[in-house]
Amino acid sequence: MPASSPIDQIAERVERLLVRHEEVQRTNALLQEQVDALTRERDGLKSRLAAARTRLDALLERLPAEPPSEDSHHA
Repeated sequence: MPASSPIDQIAERVERLLVRHEEVQRTNALLQEQVDALTRERDGLKSRLAAARTRLDALLERLPAEPPSEDSHHA
C-alpha cells in the first residue's frame, strides 16, 4: 500500500477535527443546559430566601420589646 499523500493526510486530519468539533459542540450544549438549570435553581432559592427573610422580619416586629433584665434590680 503506497504512503498517503499530503492531501490525504490533511483530509484525514480535517475529518478527525470535524468529529472532535461535533463532540465538543454536544458537550457544550449539555453543559449549557446544566448552567441554565442551575441558574433557575439558584434564582428560585434566592427568591425563597428573600421571602423567608421577609417573614422573619415580620415575626421579629411582632415580638414584644425586651423587658429590662431582672439582674439589674438586685444589688
